[in-house]
Amino acid sequence: MKHATGRAGAVHALRMAPGEDVRLGLEAWARHTGVGGGAVIAAVGSLGPCALRFAGRTEPTILPDDQEVVTLSGTIGPDGAHLHATVSDPDGAVRGGHVPAGCVVRTTLEIVILEIEGVVLHRPHDPLTGSNELFPTGR
Repeated sequence: MKHATGRAGAVHALRMAPGEDVRLGLEAWARHTGVGGGAVIAAVGSLGPCALRFAGRTEPTILPDDQEVVTLSGTIGPDGAHLHATVSDPDGAVRGGHVPAGCVVRTTLEIVILEIEGVVLHRPHDPLTGSNELFPTGR
C-alpha cells in the first residue's frame, strides 16, 4: 500500500463552461495552478455527450443524450486525474463509470476541489495493472 499524509488545504470552486471537456479541463487547471493533490468533493451540472468507461471494458461508451451529473468523484495531481461519474439521462436512467476525455459540459459544471497540502498525487505506470496508478508522496 502506498501512503502519504497531508492536511486539508484550500477549497477551490470551479465552473466549467459549455463545450469544455471535464477531464482535460481539470487536468489543465491542476497544471496551471500547481495543485499537487486534490480531491473532487462536490459537482453538479450537465454533460452532452458523455464518455464513460465501464468496469472490465477497455474502450469508453459514448452516451449521446444530455446527461445530468449525479456524482463526480476522484483525485487530481500533476500527472493527471482519476475520475468517476454517475449520470442520468432524460428518462432518469443512471449509468456510472470511469471518466476519460470525451465528457463535454452541456450548460454548466460546478466543481469543488479540496486541495491536499503536503502531498503530491503522482500517477506513474504500474506494470502490474498496465495503467497509470496513484503513487502519493510527501512534499
